[in-house]
Order: sequence, then C-alpha cells, then structure tokens
Amino acid sequence: MINIAAEDARRVSEAALRRAGVPPEAAALQVDLLLEAELRGRPSHGLLRLPRLTDRMANGVTSPTATGNMTWRSENFLQVNGQDGLGPVVAMAALELAAERARQSGVVVVAIAHSNHLGMLAWYAEKLAREGLVTLGFTTSEALVHAWGGRTPMLGTNPVAIGVPQPGDPFVLDMATSLVSMGQIYDYAQRGQELPEGWALDAEGEPTTDPEAAKKGSIAPFGEAKGYALGLALELLVVALTDSAIGRDVTGTLDSTRPATKGDVFILIDPDLQPGTSARIAAYLDLVRASGDAEGARKVAVPGDRAMRVRAERLQTGIALPEPLWAKLCELAGDPASTTKELT
Repeated sequence: MINIAAEDARRVSEAALRRAGVPPEAAALQVDLLLEAELRGRPSHGLLRLPRLTDRMANGVTSPTATGNMTWRSENFLQVNGQDGLGPVVAMAALELAAERARQSGVVVVAIAHSNHLGMLAWYAEKLAREGLVTLGFTTSEALVHAWGGRTPMLGTNPVAIGVPQPGDPFVLDMATSLVSMGQIYDYAQRGQELPEGWALDAEGEPTTDPEAAKKGSIAPFGEAKGYALGLALELLVVALTDSAIGRDVTGTLDSTRPATKGDVFILIDPDLQPGTSARIAAYLDLVRASGDAEGARKVAVPGDRAMRVRAERLQTGIALPEPLWAKLCELAGDPASTTKELT
C-alpha cells in the first residue's frame, strides 16, 4: 500500500480522465465521487473503478461527453436516457433539473437508463439533503447475489440510499441489499486478503473465502430471507420505472466491453421542513447516539457517523491505495513522477 494525499489523488485522477477525452468539469465530478468513497472508507466504490472507466471509453461502450437526454413524461416524472454517459455526470444533470421541479411541485421521480456505474449513492443523497430535499436513491447491478437458499447469482446488490435534511450534516443511509458489494470482493482480491466466512459462494455454489473464486460465484443477501426479499423488490421497482435490464441480463458495471444496462431511480421530496421539525430530528439522533451503556463500553452511531469521522482523518493522513493501482492511475494521467509522491 502507498499513502497518497487526497489532493494528489484528485489531480492525477482528473488528469487521467481528461486524457481519455472527458471534459474538465465532468472529470472533476466523476473523480469527486470516487475520491469521496476512498475518504469515507469505501474503496470498493473508489479509485479502483477509474481504470475500468478509461477502458470502457477506449472500447466505445462509455461516452466521455454525454450528459443524457431528458424527457418529462409528466409534471413529476423525469425519464432519462443516459446515452452511455458517465454515471455521476448523467445523474447530476438530471437531479439538478429535478430538484428545481421538486421545489415547485413537492415531489419528482427520476428514472435513468443507459448510464454507467452510479457509484456511492450516499454522495447523491447527501448533496440533495444539504439542499433541503428528502432523497431516496436506488440502483441495480449485474446478477451478483444468490437468492436465499439458492446457489447461483440471480439479482443485483441493489443498494438503497435515504437522505434527510437536518441542522449540520444531513442524515444519510447508504446500504446494499447484499451482505457486501462485489466491489468489496474486488478490493479484497486486489489487496490479497481472504474474505470473512459467509460472504460468498464459488462458481459451484460452495462457500468460499477466496476472493478470486467469489468473483466467479455469488455473494450473500444481507439479513438472510429479508435482505433477499428487499433486494428482489428493489430490482423489480427499478426495472418497472426505467425499462432497464433485469437479473442476469444486466451488464456493464464490472466489465470493460459491454454497454451498461442497469437502471437508476431517485425520488426527490421537498418536505418544507419547519425549524422545530429539524431541531426534533437532530435531538432524536443525539438521543440515539447516547443510548449505549452508561460506562460507554458500547458506543452507538447513526448511519453516516463513521464515514464522516474516517473522512476527517483521511483528509489529514491521506488515503491508502494499492501501489499497482496508484501506478496505473499515474500511467493513465501521463504523470509517472507522481508514483513517488507518497504522503509522509
């Protein structure tokens, strides 16, 4: 591993995308998403994704310049054809338009198809919650998760995010309906680490702790039958609203050669929060945090607390990247000198 200052990682990564033909503003947006994942302790959704993005652009299955074609199907329903553009670039263009409408009408549904990997959903939910909008986000993926009791990958990791405005940092939940993401499996493989037991099955449907075997098999739903049921419901919801591919027909977020066929859905709600309501939400979350045992041996956090704590630390100490990944990013950026710029 090599420790890199966040701003060095940002500079090199943006340069890599610009060399691949991505306009500067879009490159900054894509890198901000990936870097925030690194800063918040989510390397599975971080910079390891960037080389695949450049490969996808080189192979013609991702457009470096598309921002999406948007159609209002009704006053409150925005349908988006992403034109194979970068996930955050297409999504933010749509969400900016939808946010303006939500403030007028109260609620907007955004349905996105033909767009690339959306990345960490918390990034979107937090942005919109900071603007005062309650936000729900859903996306699908390749079939990576086995059904409860099954042995074959049948549905996506299908994460859900919820952002709620409150004083200070908004409340943000971001969780997959799988026990872990496939990005975490890839991260363990890149670091040469064994998986915890119970995370995955191999291609024959047998339990494995080998991340390379897990990449060819499937991962478990969280919460046993309940997580499987929720993941299945979200897959059907996204497909129904976006007319995207379903189950084993989804491609394009873990390979470099096929179009992205998953779907994304956002629901934006203007709650017109009153100061008293915001204060009650903040006070309640503090009560939740204080609900551990009296001696403080068991601490209670609410979703997002750990991520923001880790983020503050890594802004000071830098982010740890596998050396081969950092070397690849510098190669893509045409900046070999940066491979030696470890943060000390």
